[in-house]
Amino acid sequence: MSNPLDDKALDQLFRTARSHNGWTTQTVSETLIRAVYELAKYGPTSANASPARFVFVTSPEAKARLLPLLSEGNRTKSAAAPVTVIIGQDLDFAEQMPRLFPHDPNARYWFSAPGVTEATAMRNSTLQGAYLMIAARSLGLDCGPMSGFDSAGVDAEFFADTNIKANFLCNIGYGTDENLFARSPRLAFEEACQLL
Repeated sequence: MSNPLDDKALDQLFRTARSHNGWTTQTVSETLIRAVYELAKYGPTSANASPARFVFVTSPEAKARLLPLLSEGNRTKSAAAPVTVIIGQDLDFAEQMPRLFPHDPNARYWFSAPGVTEATAMRNSTLQGAYLMIAARSLGLDCGPMSGFDSAGVDAEFFADTNIKANFLCNIGYGTDENLFARSPRLAFEEACQLL
């Protein structure tokens, strides 16, 4: 049986963790990026479908391709972040089902009804993006998730000739207090939850 994490770990993952807008100049190594993914990949998805595809934008050349496709408010912070991750959703994820869900050789056909592929890809790639953020925080990195980008433009620039569509973006690195908002309120249990 698993034991609860201590308060220090819970603070790092949730209570004191923030969505950062400012970043130090410290780089994030490929080794650390790979370690983040190696943790995140274990997060559960529907039938282990794993539809997320991650593009870690780190080089000046790749940043130059991405930054014009971001909303004005996201450009400066993404230019400063050592890594901007494009979390995509592969609409052809079912092709991997024989390998990812070997218990049932017919699993790829579970997603063939109209709309099921899209809903499954969106839901589960979003989950996987959240797992990536928790993995990054657990390894000492800060995160800044974002919408606010030209989805069609990102798809054309980074996912051309594939059936992958951008879901959301997340800056990753070592955050500063620059442009850090005061923590916004959250809904109380009684407002957001029911016990039935």
